[in-house]
Amino acid sequence: MEFSSIHHRPTDNFAYTIDKETLHIRLRTKRQDISSVGLIFGDPYISDKGQWLYEEKAMSLSGRDAHYDYWDVYVLPPYRRIRYGFKIRSGDDMAIYTEKGFFKEVPRDPGSYFAIPYLHQNEIFGAPEWVKDTIWYQIFPERFANGNPDNDPEGAKPWGSEEPTVDNFFGGDFEGIIEHLDYLEGLGINGIYFTPIFEAHSNHKYDTIDYRKIDPQFGTEETLKTLIQECHKRGIRVMLDAVFNHSGYYFPPFQDLLEKGEESKYKDWFHPHDFPLHGGERPNYETFGFFESMPKLNTANPEVKEYLLEVSTYWIKEYDIDAWRLDVANEVDHPFWRDFRKAVKEIKPDLYILGEIWHDSMPWLRGDQFDAVMNYPFTNQVFRLVASQTINAREFIEEMTAIYQSYPTNVFDVTFNLLGSHDTPRIFTDCGEDLARAKLIHAILLTFNGSPCIYYGDEIGLTGGMDPGCRKCMVWEEEKQNSELLNEIKELIRLRKEERLLANEGMFKFLDTSGNEDIVAYLKYNQDRSVVVLVNPTEAFQSFPLPFDLRGRTVTDLRTKAAIKERQIELGNYEYKILAFDH
Repeated sequence: MEFSSIHHRPTDNFAYTIDKETLHIRLRTKRQDISSVGLIFGDPYISDKGQWLYEEKAMSLSGRDAHYDYWDVYVLPPYRRIRYGFKIRSGDDMAIYTEKGFFKEVPRDPGSYFAIPYLHQNEIFGAPEWVKDTIWYQIFPERFANGNPDNDPEGAKPWGSEEPTVDNFFGGDFEGIIEHLDYLEGLGINGIYFTPIFEAHSNHKYDTIDYRKIDPQFGTEETLKTLIQECHKRGIRVMLDAVFNHSGYYFPPFQDLLEKGEESKYKDWFHPHDFPLHGGERPNYETFGFFESMPKLNTANPEVKEYLLEVSTYWIKEYDIDAWRLDVANEVDHPFWRDFRKAVKEIKPDLYILGEIWHDSMPWLRGDQFDAVMNYPFTNQVFRLVASQTINAREFIEEMTAIYQSYPTNVFDVTFNLLGSHDTPRIFTDCGEDLARAKLIHAILLTFNGSPCIYYGDEIGLTGGMDPGCRKCMVWEEEKQNSELLNEIKELIRLRKEERLLANEGMFKFLDTSGNEDIVAYLKYNQDRSVVVLVNPTEAFQSFPLPFDLRGRTVTDLRTKAAIKERQIELGNYEYKILAFDH
């Protein structure tokens, strides 16, 4: 028994409440080292003749990555407090693992054990329920559709007349989006994420000039209100992008600082190193990256905080937005985000707060800051499996298991899963413009746990390299769209909405694929029904035996509606199957 690999802590992804009564507990052990684990638990204040009274409950092997096994169990502490430890067996060896270490026998002092002192109701992770059923569509407003040439910026190019560059404009606007809402409704999406719409100098608008003003090239306040109202009529939620880590170069307080230097009343709104300010390769003031056009805001300054929190609530109160996406969220201080959450949730309790973080995000997901983050770890692993083909199916399962186990399940259910964005190459380009692989990668996106997002144009096979190449004008001529890919994605969205387990209802786990390690297989299930997703990410024909006793059960292919007669499932190259059966 490898004691050094056994790990638990009574917080975060290892112990958390999933509802008012239920505690989810996990344990990590060395891969294939432990044969069974049981939970020892009880109320710390219940004893008999000085002996602590406890119960035991078997834990299940819930996942396995390249190095570790993960075990879990759900318990309902009757008095909303619990002390607990683990009875671990490896062959004939047995050990009791508690907060105080390892023992050969069960300690009878509750003070030796891990503790959840009380299950506070206000500490339950509380992301909006509607997010679990949302399929997002990301729009880069400058490149989606030009509905009103009269508000085009000076020098705007004819739509799609040239490749995107860092500084060209094509005149995309709100009216263009309104004109195509029926298309989005027909696609099946029910959430739109807009990259920044506030007045800015650039075409990407991440260099804000005025946080309370819509960029004139996109339209007027009334046009935006109409757009949001039309979205809501169609059951489509709206998420705006907030850039609170930094402002733009032409943000009036920064211009005042440039002009007046140390005498500026906005000196403490930013992070100047010395005066006068200068840009260049290494500005003498803090910025996003080293971009002189994006000076970093001092969000710990009370005036800055008050200003930005007022901005964040203004757009909710005046325009009834449903969500905020927070740019460069990891570079803003945690106290600011805690106050941000309180401010916006007070106005709209079911507002969705999404942070842009590309790495381990647990510090922001404890219920006091964000509801979710952009799940770039998911993006990276799916990309490596299908697009670059630099990992195989077994490695994908191991990597994704490690990611899945690093968050509470109720956090993962609302995480923002994406394949591409304005910051990444186009997924069709990454897939070598291979239609089968493009279909497959979207199938994983739209059958996995989380809240999936499609970047505008990916559904029709739009191509492009890294920024700015990924920001092409949307192609509206149907004869230039990849209709086969579009129809496949529509069907996947329809299935996700129709089959509740394909979204975020029930439980999730990867299946044992020792029968064929070239296949990715995962199960989504509740006590009444199971849905199995099988993925063949290879060029070769594959066969996979379903690891279930199917006697007396009817297995249905959800895409073809055909009944499956055999346990052995055949998959062609880059093919996937979605199967379902009742228990």
